[in-house]
Amino acid sequence: MDPPSQAGEYPTRIAARSSVIESFRGCGLSGMRIDKDELKRKLLMPRYLRFAMRDSIRFEDPSAGETRLQERGNGGGAAETSVAGAGDGDGEEVKQPPESPMVVFINSHSGGRHGPMLKERLQQLMGEEQVFDLSDVKPHEFVRYGLGCLEMLARLGDSCAKECREKMRVMVAGGDGTVGWVLGCLGELHKQGREPVPPVGVVPLGTGNDLSRSFGWGGSFPFAWKSAIKRSLYRATTGPVCRLDSWHVLLSMPAGEVVDPPHSLKHTEECTLDEGLEIEGELPEKKTCYEGVFYNYFSIGMDAQVAYGFHHLRNEKPYLAQGPISNKLIYSGYSCGQGWFFTPCTSDPSLRGLKNILRMHVKKVNCSEWEQIPVPSSVRAIVALNLHNYGSGRHPWGNLKPEYLEKKGFVEAHADDGLLEIFGLKQGWHASFVMVELISAKHIAQAAAIRLEVRGGEWKDVYMQMDGEPWKQPLKQEFSTFVDIKRVPFQSLMISGE
Repeated sequence: MDPPSQAGEYPTRIAARSSVIESFRGCGLSGMRIDKDELKRKLLMPRYLRFAMRDSIRFEDPSAGETRLQERGNGGGAAETSVAGAGDGDGEEVKQPPESPMVVFINSHSGGRHGPMLKERLQQLMGEEQVFDLSDVKPHEFVRYGLGCLEMLARLGDSCAKECREKMRVMVAGGDGTVGWVLGCLGELHKQGREPVPPVGVVPLGTGNDLSRSFGWGGSFPFAWKSAIKRSLYRATTGPVCRLDSWHVLLSMPAGEVVDPPHSLKHTEECTLDEGLEIEGELPEKKTCYEGVFYNYFSIGMDAQVAYGFHHLRNEKPYLAQGPISNKLIYSGYSCGQGWFFTPCTSDPSLRGLKNILRMHVKKVNCSEWEQIPVPSSVRAIVALNLHNYGSGRHPWGNLKPEYLEKKGFVEAHADDGLLEIFGLKQGWHASFVMVELISAKHIAQAAAIRLEVRGGEWKDVYMQMDGEPWKQPLKQEFSTFVDIKRVPFQSLMISGE
């Protein structure tokens, strides 16, 4: 299977969307009517391939599906055209593979009460074996064993398996964290030389859904969801493919400190910071390192502290989290009680501004040298943003005029430009005006790589988050904690829902 060319293959870029109407349009609420049986013919893989993938995943062995090849000679290679025949192969036989083979990952715990119903609806539209509940089948299992099975059958000369593997597309029904999880697992195909990598579309089931918004899939689960899901699947079969940068984070901290990292951060023994930037001061004899990948944003400071408190509150009292609207109301109320809006005037300045604990270096566009960037004294949160959208569809970077871009040395922001937009938020009132887009955030820099050095003192810890997953980072006064952020060499592929 030949990898896609790197130049000009996926030119599509999605413009920022801000209006509620556009968000609903992205959910598939246009007037187009999709025939269910016709859609199923586009998506449904032959029965023997579906069962071969299922067997391979179940037994954790790509070769476990080889026995299903025998079914092809017994009529099992037909893609069923009737809904009644989808499970037993009794439909009219179609010899060729489907036009757009697809699998769906669904986080059935997302979307409130809609999760289980949506799963059942998807199984009706495309066959039970092509819908994976993430509580049962993890994305890395599909990549290793499901796609591995199709590749094994293709090597044995099965042209149908080869074409399904090459045309495969993936839909993810879940929030931004679920989408990032799937993208990360599909990214392993790049490392293993197993191209092409399937592109990904989204059914938004989370609270913020900024990845979904950024690629035209809407910002919320649609009201008329049964018909909207058909339209979303149909658009996923024909939508153009565009690119998305992802960013590698390496966290290096003095050994002995206890940290409860989010799922997106994994412990690693390899801990080499960029040697192009000299480290001042002493380094600890032993250190602990974590690494991970984000697609939307990394942040440090007060916004991460609010997110951390909200997550703990939701875990302790899950009955409060009944859906996106209630989540946002609770989140807003919680932020008011965390000192984001009101900080006593008598408080020590070191308890407020990040400047007191943080030193930041960046590599700017088309520059290989590190440059130290002053942290504004008023800033209490710093965000490195990759997408247009942040905080449920807000645009804190703003739509900047060409004259301002030239003055600041910036370029127009895109999700595939190899740059992060770094901005600051002051107190809660400033953040509120930014979020309602009355003003832009405090523009700090655009960067192709970032080094954050954090050291304690009055601060015993600091809060950080990646794509909505927060954690409390302990600090030491004697030694610094470092965060290195650089772009992953390959880009993820997204299906445009426009």
